[in-house]
Amino acid sequence: MKTLADRINQKMAEQGFTQQSLAERAGLSQAAIYKLTSGKTKETKKLIQLASALNVDMQWLATGTMRSNPSTAANAELIGGFDEWDSNTPLLDDEVELPFYREVELSAGTGKFHVAENPGAKLRFAKATLKRVGVSAEHAACVKVSGDSMEPVLPDGCTAGIDTSSTRIKDGDIYAVDYEGQLLVKRLYRILGGAGGIRIRSYNEHEYQDVDCIGTDAEKLIILGRVFWWSVLR
Repeated sequence: MKTLADRINQKMAEQGFTQQSLAERAGLSQAAIYKLTSGKTKETKKLIQLASALNVDMQWLATGTMRSNPSTAANAELIGGFDEWDSNTPLLDDEVELPFYREVELSAGTGKFHVAENPGAKLRFAKATLKRVGVSAEHAACVKVSGDSMEPVLPDGCTAGIDTSSTRIKDGDIYAVDYEGQLLVKRLYRILGGAGGIRIRSYNEHEYQDVDCIGTDAEKLIILGRVFWWSVLR
């Protein structure tokens, strides 16, 4: 394919795109796609979006040649930007607000805590995202991870989403639990044989030992839900 127009037209034909459908997929106008496919426009600043929409290598789309080193092949996709919002911003049709859990003191000065919903904190999620991972909005909540026990996977300060309908242990999965009033995010394992029980394990195993909850100790552990998502700011 000698020209950019040739390459775009080839991939459009292979994938069944019209000018309008490609424009919508790439975030361009139909007029811009027409100019590119007709050869009236020889180059575009929207090459990343166009390559992503056509599911092709950006260098091939721009030059007609592929990268010689497979280790530098694209492994990410441009999705879009960020929209600012606060507690006063109305929810979109495809959005829901998920509650946060926190530790709450049972009574002043007792030093005893339980885990409850934090009424002042919410996180917005797209319904489509929850549906894609099989989590219903009414069973979704969030927790904030603190400390270094789950590093490097879940670093201090990251936010995790939990599915409160998923409380059956799958060995090695990450769960949010209420253990004697402490809100923990840990990997869980079933202890088989004998009295049975649950093993609490951190990712940072060098500094944090396993905690085995056996017998009455296992009854003190309440599984709040399985972690299905987490987000990290660097």
